[in-house]
Amino acid sequence: MDFQELLNEIKNCRICEEKFGFTPNPVIWGSESSKIVQISQAPSKNVHASSKPFTDLSGDTLKYKWYQITDEEFYNKNNFYISSLAHCYPGKNKNGGDNLPPKCCYQKWIKKELSYINNELYIIVGASSAKVFFPNEKFEDLVFKDNILYGKKAIVLPHPSPLNRRWLIKHPEFLEKRIVEVRKCIKDVIKGES
Repeated sequence: MDFQELLNEIKNCRICEEKFGFTPNPVIWGSESSKIVQISQAPSKNVHASSKPFTDLSGDTLKYKWYQITDEEFYNKNNFYISSLAHCYPGKNKNGGDNLPPKCCYQKWIKKELSYINNELYIIVGASSAKVFFPNEKFEDLVFKDNILYGKKAIVLPHPSPLNRRWLIKHPEFLEKRIVEVRKCIKDVIKGES
């Protein structure tokens, strides 16, 4: 199977349809040659509707405030391969937040996807995602250091959701220092200076 066939399989996946109660819409973005692989928890309801990752308030924070890059840079498939543990919006839970990504999704797809991509850098977004890739490490420790995933540099970020303000207030050094280092790393990779 080549990479395009794999992407087509993912986009046609319906293993969670019964669980969700609505038609899944798998959202992935990028190419085999993307320099940066970014993996978050799951698409939002807005992303489900647009079929384009991070077209929501979290995306605005991530792209414009944290990375300080343009849409042209972020959605350039040579720069970013954007995926999630769950490729589809998982619906809302009883508390009004989004449901957790179904394990069956990332257990079936994520390692297959990553095996095709010749990236330089991983960015893992959110505590749920970090727990899958770094199960034995504390989230705060992962955020404030450079990590290694599949032999390559990996950055772990808190989720940029407006609902995550408490974490950011509790860890002011993230916005004061760490995100500046992350931003430089991303821009260096995009420019080919890493």
